[in-house]
Amino acid sequence: MHEPNSTVASATSAPLPVPTPPPAPQPASEVVEVVFKGRRREYYGNPRELPVHVDDYVIVQAERGEDLGRIHHTSEWVKTSQLPQPPRPVLRPARPEDLERLEQNRAKEEKAFGSCKEKIFLRDLEMKLVDCEYQWDGNRITFFFTAEKRVDFRDLVKDLAAMFRTRIELRQIGVRDEAGRIGGVGTCGRELCCATWLREFEPITLKMAKDQGLSPSPSKISGACGRLKCCLRYELDFYKESNREFPKQGSRLTLPDGEFDVTRVDIFHRTLLLRDEGGKETTVLLSDVPKGTRIVGPSRDRRKGCDKNECASRGTKPGDGENPPAAGGGGQGGPHGPGPHGGHGGQGSRGGRDARQGGRPPQRRPDAPPGGRG
Repeated sequence: MHEPNSTVASATSAPLPVPTPPPAPQPASEVVEVVFKGRRREYYGNPRELPVHVDDYVIVQAERGEDLGRIHHTSEWVKTSQLPQPPRPVLRPARPEDLERLEQNRAKEEKAFGSCKEKIFLRDLEMKLVDCEYQWDGNRITFFFTAEKRVDFRDLVKDLAAMFRTRIELRQIGVRDEAGRIGGVGTCGRELCCATWLREFEPITLKMAKDQGLSPSPSKISGACGRLKCCLRYELDFYKESNREFPKQGSRLTLPDGEFDVTRVDIFHRTLLLRDEGGKETTVLLSDVPKGTRIVGPSRDRRKGCDKNECASRGTKPGDGENPPAAGGGGQGGPHGPGPHGGHGGQGSRGGRDARQGGRPPQRRPDAPPGGRG
């Protein structure tokens, strides 16, 4: 009677094994974004976990030597795993003497810019010098320039290397990057987007301005760089989404009062400017257009010499029906007998031979009889 109880007591008194917790994941090294002269930005790692904050000046490891920049963003914006390659490290916070050396480099950059510009003029190179940047330790000088085409500047690099006794780098940039490095104020009254926060340039087309109802005049939609303004893309999605509620400009509406052509659309006041057959224009609210109204899209048929309403040979594509075939298929009627092009020999045979040999066959004259080349 006591054996089972003793067995239970020994089982309950034994301590249960405690599971070992998994090791805590090691925090990734902090990544900071450092900005240099001309809004040039790069990512750097902070493996030493230095106490750096936004707007602090730090010394970083450059490709060759050391450089000085200012903290622009911390690791809350980007992680090490998101970078294409391991970033170079931040070495230390900048000291007062480091900032003094930075100011000395700025003075040297003005002289180097003038010397390089003079060498470009002497060698008659088709390039425009934009900016000059000294690396903090003086191991490299970078010259930024724009050009319409490729430039052979090998001799220019030799001249500059002999003059400054350091590594020389010439980097070609676009006109948009040029505006970002120089800076300026746009027509909106604010500092250029490319000089403040815009990092990547997206393609801008003239169709974006047309979709927003803007004037196609280049002087009104071009920025300081001479290209179309980058801000044309900012509100493009809003205009596209709003235009879906309205009939297209140039379409025709069938209302109880008759048929009207849409001459203008105002998405902000939500109105349509309609024109009747007599040329009278009327402004109508979009909400006043009855549901189920018949809308015929703008015609893309620009054919000439063919009635768009009565032409029996009108097709589905622009250009169909311009030269309708004659009755009987056009196989007869040639002056020299039947043939695939309306006759044999003469001009018809030459045209067929040219076409077989890859040449362009003769065009049909407007006064030629149907079914033959004449």
